[in-house]
Amino acid sequence: MKIPPDNIVDGYNGKWVEIYYKIYRFASAKVVYLKSKTGKAWKEIMNCKLRLYMYRCSLIILSFLMMAELSAQKIEKVFLDKNDTTRNCYTIIYPDSLPWVGYLFLVPGFGETAEDVLLQTKLPVETAKKGILTIIPTFQDGVSSFGFDSLSQQAFHRIVDDVTNRYKLQNSEYYLGGFSMGGSTVVKFAETADKKPKAVFAIDSPLDFERFYNSTKRDVVLFGKGGADQENIYLYLLSRIEQIMGGTPQTALKNYHEISPYSLSDTTQAAIKRLLNVPIRIYIEPDIQWWLDERETDVFGLNIIDCSAMVNELKRLGNDRAALIVTQNKGYRKPDNNRHPHSWSIVDNRELIEWLLQQK
Repeated sequence: MKIPPDNIVDGYNGKWVEIYYKIYRFASAKVVYLKSKTGKAWKEIMNCKLRLYMYRCSLIILSFLMMAELSAQKIEKVFLDKNDTTRNCYTIIYPDSLPWVGYLFLVPGFGETAEDVLLQTKLPVETAKKGILTIIPTFQDGVSSFGFDSLSQQAFHRIVDDVTNRYKLQNSEYYLGGFSMGGSTVVKFAETADKKPKAVFAIDSPLDFERFYNSTKRDVVLFGKGGADQENIYLYLLSRIEQIMGGTPQTALKNYHEISPYSLSDTTQAAIKRLLNVPIRIYIEPDIQWWLDERETDVFGLNIIDCSAMVNELKRLGNDRAALIVTQNKGYRKPDNNRHPHSWSIVDNRELIEWLLQQK
C-alpha cells in the first residue's frame, strides 16, 4: 500500500484536502486523520497516484539539487537483485577520502525513500564528510517494510553482509540510526546482532507494539467514524501487525514481547537486556499541544511513552550510556518548512556525529 505524504493538496473542486497520517507520525504505520475543508472525505486515496508521482519526482529533483549544493560526495545505488529496482537495495554516500572511520546504516521511516531522507536531513552528507561511509537501505517490502519483523530483519542482515564484504569492512566499527519505524528497525537489529554496533540512535520511534496496536484500535473508535476509507486504513494497519505478531496482544502476547524492540508489559525485559553495553540515544519532541491542536491526538498515541520507558529501563538495568534527548520547536519538514514535531530535523546533526565518533 502506497502511503501519501503527511500533507497534500487535493484538486477536487479546487479545495484543499489535508491527510494526516499516523504512519508518518510515529512509525509511519498508522493513519491519523483524514478531513476536507469541503466536508467530503476522500473516497479513494489511490486516486492521487499522479499527484504523488509528481510530488515524488519533485522530492527527487530537490534532493539531488541539495546534494550537489551540499557535498562533493559520490552517491551510488546498489541492488542485491539487478532485476528488481524497488527493494532489497541501498543508497551509499561515500566520504571524500580514505581511510573511512566507520560505517553507518541509516534507516528511513515507513513510506520514505532514500531520496526523501536526503531531502529531509543533511545527516547522511554530514556523516560522510566526517569520514563515515553512510548507507540508506530499502528492505524486502520496499518503502512499505515495517522493519522490525523477521523478514525485514533478514533483508537488513543481507544488506549489512553485502556492504561489509563488498567494502572489506570486517574490522571496522559500524553505527545504526533510523527515523520513526526506521528507529524501531535499528534497535531490533542491535538487540539480535552478533557483532554489536558501536552506537545506536532512534528518532521518535515506536518501540512497544503492544501499545502501538492498542493505540491503533483506539483510533478506529476516535477517527474511524468519519468514513469507511479511514476505518479501512486503520484495519489494514491492525492486520499488518497481527500478521507479524501472529495474533493480537490478547492472543499472542508472548510474540509481542519477543518481536517488539521494547515491551512495557514484559517484566523480564529480555529484549533490551541485550543492549546493556551499547550506547543508545532516542530523540523525541513531545509537543503535546501541537498534536492536540493539529491532529486531535493525545499522549497515548505518541512515541514518548515507549521512548522514555525504554531509556528509563535501560538506565535502571545499568546502561549509563542510554539517553533520551528531548527537543523543543525543532521539528520542521522540507520542502516547505512546515511545523511537525515528528521530523528528522529534531536532531542536532553535528552534535550527534561528535557523539558517535566519541564512542569507544
